[in-house]
Amino acid sequence: MAPSVMASSATTVAPFQGLKSTAGMPVSRRSSGSSSFGNVSNGGRIRCMQVWPIEGIKKFETLSYLPPLTVEDLLKQIEYLLRSKWVPCLEFSKVGFVYRENHRSPGYYDGRYWTMWKLPMFGCTDATQVLKELEEAKKAYPDAFVRIIGFDNVRQVQCISFIAYKPPGCEESGGA
Repeated sequence: MAPSVMASSATTVAPFQGLKSTAGMPVSRRSSGSSSFGNVSNGGRIRCMQVWPIEGIKKFETLSYLPPLTVEDLLKQIEYLLRSKWVPCLEFSKVGFVYRENHRSPGYYDGRYWTMWKLPMFGCTDATQVLKELEEAKKAYPDAFVRIIGFDNVRQVQCISFIAYKPPGCEESGGA
């Protein structure tokens, strides 16, 4: 008796008919007089930001395509870093740019590791503390790039990194 019950339940399932058609769904249509590309614009009236200029200003890493960060912008980024439970750390380098010189294999870059300013700021809860350290690093190394990184000590990874200071007059900063 069991085989006949299984056979009858198997025949009640409808065969696969394909994906549902969207023909029954409401669609807004344009008037037949305009082409489908009639309102396309390249943003001529909108102020757009160029991501990578052909010559001049080098781009570094996160946020480098934006105008230089103000003190308020830096504080907001550091507060985000702290809210995310990441450990802030400052690093500096006179070159400030990743390049290939000593090896040509994929994944190897000179200049990707910068010198730590001090030990990571474990237990830091105030963004102004990080800003004070940034000011000290700028005074000690006025001709070096300084970046702030956020380190996740649980996952053991660096989660954020951005340039906080570019030396004035350097070609890579485009005049800072």
